[in-house]
Amino acid sequence: MADCAGEQGKYWQMHDRLYANQQTLEPWTAHAEAIGLDMAKFQDCLSTGRSADEIRKDMAEAQKAGVTGTPAFFLAYTDPTSGKVKTVTGMKGAQPFAAFKAAIDKLLAEPPKAAP
Repeated sequence: MADCAGEQGKYWQMHDRLYANQQTLEPWTAHAEAIGLDMAKFQDCLSTGRSADEIRKDMAEAQKAGVTGTPAFFLAYTDPTSGKVKTVTGMKGAQPFAAFKAAIDKLLAEPPKAAP
């Protein structure tokens, strides 16, 4: 849905609206109308499924990273020798501030190790 809204420059408006209305997602057209989309273009995007391949690729990447739902967070650092980002830990689900603080403090207390 948000990708189809994005074709009309309103990705984030649709994104925000869908998250704010998670209990009433359908009908999709009500959300599209509410943010002022051209309904014919929106319906065409939905019916052709042209964003489906990109969504499937994103889902496959998330699964490879161990993501099983949203929200998901990763704490990482940049390897000082290679410049590559190294993921240290992941956090699943909504977490309180204290959980983020503890995980970040732990990461900061341990200096990054260079890749072998």
